[in-house]
Amino acid sequence: MPTSAPSSKPLQGFQYARDQFEELTDLALKHAKKLGAADAGAEVSEGAGLSVSVRKGELENVERNRDKSLGVTVYLGNKRGNASTSDFSVAAVRQTVQAAYDIARYTAEDPFASLPDEQDVADTWTDLDLFHPWAINSEEALQIALACEAAAFATSKKINNSEGAGVSAQQSHFFAAHMRGGQTGKPGIFSGGYASSRHSLSVAPIAGKGANMQRDHWYSSTRAPEELASPQAIGRYAAERTLARLNGRKIATTECPVLFESPLAAGLLGAYVQATSGGALYRKTTFLGQSLGKRVMARHLDIMDDPFIVGGKGSSPFDNEGVRTQRRKVLSAGKVQGYFLSTYSARKLGMRTTGNAGGSHNLTLTSRLTQPGDDLKGMLKKLGRGLFVTELMGQGVNYVTGDYSRGASGYWVENGEIVYPVQEITIAGNLKDMFQGIDAVGADAYNYGAKTVGSILVNRMKVAGS
Repeated sequence: MPTSAPSSKPLQGFQYARDQFEELTDLALKHAKKLGAADAGAEVSEGAGLSVSVRKGELENVERNRDKSLGVTVYLGNKRGNASTSDFSVAAVRQTVQAAYDIARYTAEDPFASLPDEQDVADTWTDLDLFHPWAINSEEALQIALACEAAAFATSKKINNSEGAGVSAQQSHFFAAHMRGGQTGKPGIFSGGYASSRHSLSVAPIAGKGANMQRDHWYSSTRAPEELASPQAIGRYAAERTLARLNGRKIATTECPVLFESPLAAGLLGAYVQATSGGALYRKTTFLGQSLGKRVMARHLDIMDDPFIVGGKGSSPFDNEGVRTQRRKVLSAGKVQGYFLSTYSARKLGMRTTGNAGGSHNLTLTSRLTQPGDDLKGMLKKLGRGLFVTELMGQGVNYVTGDYSRGASGYWVENGEIVYPVQEITIAGNLKDMFQGIDAVGADAYNYGAKTVGSILVNRMKVAGS
């Protein structure tokens, strides 16, 4: 278990303390045992936050959110029942456990439904520095959002409108515990929790008029508020992105290399995770089924999944089931080294959990060919003649076949230089070919959510224009 003792006082910004959460889970598990369940799990969580948005120099919205939840899972042999409540009274907790128990009684048998195996359960871990509360009030948040939007307007007189700017300060904490064989608090029986935070600042300016109207956006998102980019920098960069899109053209339908800007490249990494996740694999709804040990990407590519980065957005000492996480290379030289599995999906596949219940952690895609000079300018040189994509629209990805088709906008590039913006186009291909056709990954690494990757150059895609 963690070395620090549970707090009897609520952390900053919360109403409940850690020991109160422990008492609630203990109450739930004891009642499950009283009803006749040998195995059960309970999780208690609380979230709180502030969001403020402005538009054209005026306050648009102030929202404070506070929520809490208790979830209970009861196992009766291989039958499982779930129930939840936002009422923390003793009577409500017992009613919730009773509801989960009744559901388990009447649900169908599932041979794979049970608690994680004892050898996989996390029992010790270190603090990953995930909690940095932001003691900001609505007036302070308002001034930051106004400054961000004002910086966008001040960049150029061509910035004449805005979809707004916003500040968000969010934090949460939870505690979860299992009961195995009627027992709790022993090795191999999970109990633990932690607090985390996520803060952001964003703006979306608009330039031009009529058919030539364009918008773009930029943002900063961190766990610690002092690490956010300045409102002035975000506003100015968002405005510059918007201005660069003015006078966009359509282009003739063609096939050409496509360079994905780094934030969009993270989406390709996300597609890989989806295609190699347990649920898609055991349902056989993925184009990368039975790919373990096979080369599915270009030989120069590696992917690392690291849950232990201090302060990382995807960091966690254990997954959603209390299974210990692990730092591992999931792709090496283009070959699949591991899937993303929960306990249930692993059992369905005849494998062992990878500690990814809830998804991937801090993912990084790298190329063994990347050089320090391969910044965006260098990647445009590698592109030579083709399309540089900076925005994607729609959800046109078929994970069963790998077919990929998205609305897009960006810039046409000749001789490694941007010559004009393009709009109203569609890019299409198949993810199998796209992954194998990644020629380069830029040194312009960008962290988008919990994924870090530079711009990605795909050697050939279909571009549908006029």
